[in-house]
Amino acid sequence: MTSVNMREDPLFMRNTFASVGKWDMPLVKKQFIDLTDVRMIACSDTKANDNDLNKHNGVHFFVDDYRFTGIYDHPERTLAKYSQYSFLLTPDFSTYAEMNLWRQIESVAMNRWCGAYWQSNGLSVIPTVSWSTPRSFDFCFDGIELGSIVAIGMIGCKRNRLGFLRGYSAMLEKIEPSSILCFGTPFPEMEGNIISVDYLRSRKVVR
Repeated sequence: MTSVNMREDPLFMRNTFASVGKWDMPLVKKQFIDLTDVRMIACSDTKANDNDLNKHNGVHFFVDDYRFTGIYDHPERTLAKYSQYSFLLTPDFSTYAEMNLWRQIESVAMNRWCGAYWQSNGLSVIPTVSWSTPRSFDFCFDGIELGSIVAIGMIGCKRNRLGFLRGYSAMLEKIEPSSILCFGTPFPEMEGNIISVDYLRSRKVVR
């Protein structure tokens, strides 16, 4: 029978990080990251041995889920590539209102697990926060330290402005973020230290 190094076993890795809250979400720790003149690149535009200009960017995951599901299934395969960049946002696994609640919880847990894994390997990480209906408020803000920098996306939120703003207010109350990276134009009602990021600009990389 072949012996297995437990610390290299993906199933073992899933249980190596501190967890918090009702749902035992992996904890993404608060980190200081300089957001002066912040520049971003989409995960789908990254590559191994990228050029020096792109390496100064942070990496976001505001793209279709299928483009990054492998980073949870096999996180070690992309660690070297993502280590090149200034910082990472945690992956924005979908939490649509139409999804069963267990799937939304799973998406949030995978988001936080990837962040905890990257931090354990010395990378700088900003947690991405998303929510659906008020039922999701029970878990979607867990696994993030109070006062952290967070990131949010505005894609599609104009179709349910009031619902988005309700979740945004709940996020401010539960996380008290020091800064908020906002992909897209924020609504005038949104409070907090908001740093707007031009999504289209983040897809224009130097090659």
